[in-house]
Amino acid sequence: MNSSRSGVADARAAGSEGPKKAPAGALASADRMPACRYELKYRITEAKARAIARFVSDYVPVDRYCKLQRGGEYPIVSLYLDSANLHLCRESLEGRKNRFKLRVRGYTDELEYPVFFEIKRRINTVIIKSRARVMRSDMPRLLAGLPLPPQDYNVDIEALNQFQFYMKSVQAKPTVLVRYMRQAFEGDSDTRVRVTFDRDLCHKVTREPVVELGGAGWQRHPFTRGGVILEIKFTKKYPIWLSRMVKYFELRSRSISKYATSIKDSCLLRFCAPQLAG
Repeated sequence: MNSSRSGVADARAAGSEGPKKAPAGALASADRMPACRYELKYRITEAKARAIARFVSDYVPVDRYCKLQRGGEYPIVSLYLDSANLHLCRESLEGRKNRFKLRVRGYTDELEYPVFFEIKRRINTVIIKSRARVMRSDMPRLLAGLPLPPQDYNVDIEALNQFQFYMKSVQAKPTVLVRYMRQAFEGDSDTRVRVTFDRDLCHKVTREPVVELGGAGWQRHPFTRGGVILEIKFTKKYPIWLSRMVKYFELRSRSISKYATSIKDSCLLRFCAPQLAG
C-alpha cells in the first residue's frame, strides 16, 4: 500500500494523522482539463472499478501524477465554502441547472506547496472551472476578503478576484473539508478525456481557513464504503470507445456532489449546524 493511501486509512482508524506526502509536481495543477468541459458521474463497485480501469488504459494513459506514486493514486483535499444557511449546498441538492461551488484545493500538508482557489460553475450541462494558485500562507487573508499583497510568484489575479466576488455575494465562509484518494487517466487528444476513480471519501466540519489532509475529526463518508466514484470528463465530442464502455459495463450516470453529500452526512452525525436538517 502506498504511503498516501495508508495515511488515509490510519487517519480513519486513529482520527488524527492523514497523508502528508506531496504528489510529484504538486506545484502544478493535478487537473489539467480545460476550463470548459462536460462531466458524467457514477457510483460503482470496487470490482467494476478495477475492470473499467483496465479497459480505459487501452485508450488513455495513466495521469502523470499517478505514475509517480507507488500505489498509482494521490490524495486530494478541498475546503468548501458556503453561506451560514448552506445556500450553495441546497442548490446542489435541489439539482439547480445553474449553480456554483467555492473551494480551496490542496494535494499535501507541506507548507511550501500552494493551494488552489477554485470556482466550479455548472451552466445547464456544461462545467466551467476557474482556479488561482496561491501560497498556503496567503489563504487566511484571502478568505477574510482582503486583497493579496505584492508577491514574488505568479497569480491569476482575475480568477482570484472572481473567487472573492462570488464569496462575498453569498457571504461564504469555510464549511467543511473533503478528502479522498484519486486514480486518474488522461488523454491528450482533441476531446481531452479524463477518467478518474475516487476512493476513501472522508469529511470534517470546520470553520478554519485551513486546507489539511491530516488532523483530528475526520469522518469516513459511507458513500464510498465498498464503492468508488467514477467520473468521466471530456470536451467537444464524446469518444466512441467511451460509449462502448458505458454500455458494456451497464453504467448509469447520476448526480453526485462530494460536498453536498458530506454536509448531509455531517448533519446526520450531528457535526454541523441544523440548517439542513429540515
